[in-house]
Amino acid sequence: MPIATAETRALLIGGRSGVGKSTVALAIHDILSAAEVTHAIIEGDNLDLAYPAPWSAHPEAQLAERNLAAMWSNYRELGYDRVVYTNTAAVVTIPQLRHALGEDAHIEAVLLQGSDEAVRGRLARRERGASFDAHLARSAAAAVRLEADAPDSVVRIDTTDRTPEEVAVDILRTVGWPPSGLSTRATR
Repeated sequence: MPIATAETRALLIGGRSGVGKSTVALAIHDILSAAEVTHAIIEGDNLDLAYPAPWSAHPEAQLAERNLAAMWSNYRELGYDRVVYTNTAAVVTIPQLRHALGEDAHIEAVLLQGSDEAVRGRLARRERGASFDAHLARSAAAAVRLEADAPDSVVRIDTTDRTPEEVAVDILRTVGWPPSGLSTRATR
């Protein structure tokens, strides 16, 4: 198996529930794949999805970070040097994620934002009843916390009334990942 020698380049995508993190990551995957750019997509919400919730039952375990480190180590061993990581809190846990990805990792972070109306519509397509209400309340609280706690270096991109592909192009252009020639509307 080849051992990666290039620096890890990580793109962290955070944002409230329903803002489009996973869908945008899939659009990024499509763009990078079409350009034959080696990369991996890791959905952070699945790294510690269990009952009881590991972050409550075993907060000292840092299970999501440990699982990310293990997965990324496997990708690195195969020669991958770029990772797109999505997780609601990714933009406020950069130090922990840097530790998991490697202290020398070059990290870019993007906070996806969206109007309450847009997020409500997206959540309504995937959640029902009490689950919808709970996700909507957590999403609103997360939006406030993420905006307040995300460092100024984190790029903010609004997803309201935009396709995942448009947002993906903005993100790739903003972080300087190939392919070149993409237009951008992002703000720092």
